[in-house]
Amino acid sequence: MSTEPAGPRLALPARTRRGIVDGGWWPRSWDPAAELPGLVAALSDRYGAIRHVMLNNGTWKGEFRRLAIGSAVVRIGWFASLDPALLVATTVAGDQLDILVVPPGTAAEVAELAMTAAADPSDRRRAPERLADLVRPAAGRVADRDESAIWDNEGGRVSTSRAQRPQARVNTSTAFG
Repeated sequence: MSTEPAGPRLALPARTRRGIVDGGWWPRSWDPAAELPGLVAALSDRYGAIRHVMLNNGTWKGEFRRLAIGSAVVRIGWFASLDPALLVATTVAGDQLDILVVPPGTAAEVAELAMTAAADPSDRRRAPERLADLVRPAAGRVADRDESAIWDNEGGRVSTSRAQRPQARVNTSTAFG
C-alpha cells in the first residue's frame, strides 16, 4: 500500500509580479528525496516544468545528482555557497525561482509569517533577513544580548587586552635571499 506524500507547505505570490524571493516553503524534514517531489510538482504547475534545483549541501541530507519526479528527471545541484535559507529552481524556459526555505523545526506561527512575507512582492528583504527578522528578540530585550558577540559573529573583532591575546609566532628566518 502506498500513500501519496502530503502537499508542500508553500506560499507563492498571488500575482505574477515577482519580488526579491519568489515564495516561501516550509519542508517537513531536511530529506530532499521526500520533500522535493511535492515542491517541484507545485512549482511546475505554476511556472512550467522545473529542470534544475539548487540546495545548500551543508543543510540537506544526501547529495544525489538527479531525482525522478513523475515522468520528469530534475537535476539537483549542491552548493556550500548557497544560503541555507534559499532554494533555487530553474524552469525549462530558463526562469529562476528563488524560494525562501523555512527550517522544518520552526514554530508554525513563525513559519506562516515567513512564508507570507516571502510571497509578498513588495517585501524587499532577502531570504536570510526575513528569517532573522522573525526570530529576533523583541526590541525591548536588546539590552539582554551580548553585542560584542554579535559583532564578532558578523566578522568584527572583539578586542582583548594584551595579556589575554595569544602570542603570535613569528618566523625570523628569511625566506628571501
